[in-house]
Amino acid sequence: MAASCSWESIDVHLLQVLHALLTECSVSNAARRLNQSQPAVSTALRRLRDITGDQLLVRSRNGMTPTERGQSLLEPVKVALAQIEAIGLQQVRFDPMKTKRVFNIATPDYLNAILIGNIVAHLRQHAPHSQVVLHSFGPEHDYTKALESGELDIVVGNWPQPPEHLRLAPLFEDDVVCLMRKRHPLAGHRLTADDYQNAEHLAPTPYAVGQRGVIDMQLARDRIKRNVVASVPYFNLVPYVLQQADLIFSAPRIFAEHCCALGDLCYAESPVDFPKMQFYLLWHDRTHHAEECRWFREQIGEVIRQRINPSAEAMPRQRQRA
Repeated sequence: MAASCSWESIDVHLLQVLHALLTECSVSNAARRLNQSQPAVSTALRRLRDITGDQLLVRSRNGMTPTERGQSLLEPVKVALAQIEAIGLQQVRFDPMKTKRVFNIATPDYLNAILIGNIVAHLRQHAPHSQVVLHSFGPEHDYTKALESGELDIVVGNWPQPPEHLRLAPLFEDDVVCLMRKRHPLAGHRLTADDYQNAEHLAPTPYAVGQRGVIDMQLARDRIKRNVVASVPYFNLVPYVLQQADLIFSAPRIFAEHCCALGDLCYAESPVDFPKMQFYLLWHDRTHHAEECRWFREQIGEVIRQRINPSAEAMPRQRQRA
């Protein structure tokens, strides 16, 4: 029999009838199971035969038996109904105390050193069965693509021009200062623009594709060329390098304070009028309404605010998209 109807004609009702018929092998039993009349089930069977181009059930000594085609459809129909039921079920409310979700966040690595302990401790308390993975940026790391694909849940950034298509929530702002060892000839002095230009500098290698930071952008605007004699891929190497050489490292104040607390370092106010670094959360629309992702963003915002500014109030309103 040639099929006179398309598979596009099938609906949930027909799938339910087909499943009942294939498992009951009886029109009358299927009708009782579905709480429908026998003629209604017979009509549905005729439609199913037209759609599939197969009899599906044929008469046998003990009633009806599935054809080869009918028998092969039983498992796919069962799976399809289960998936449809899952779609229709109300989403189970997210419970952070029970979740086993793996949360992925990328931050500039100088924030990793400052925040990782606080983030892990907070999540162990509020979501003890979850796992958090902190990712560092690399020169080839496309964080926008990672957010779109779900490889990352959120990114902490501080680029002057974050991508417009991503969601954003401000976190905090920070000054740029000049970090150096206490034995540096300029330590303890008020730096001048000439001091800055004539000094030897340590600089970070770029940590995100196509992004220039506040420091490089402002130096380019002011046509200031600093004498960079060494570069490091990771901020956690900075204290070790500075302790061994008379170099200056331009960095957020929060990172400089962290380094000074660890070793024989100090910092001075920058003579270059750098704009404040604006730090924010970024995420993609694909996770915007997911309850567990919204909860994770709130937790990260809370941890950062408490670590950076314990007296800060609620995180500013998120950037809205149409």
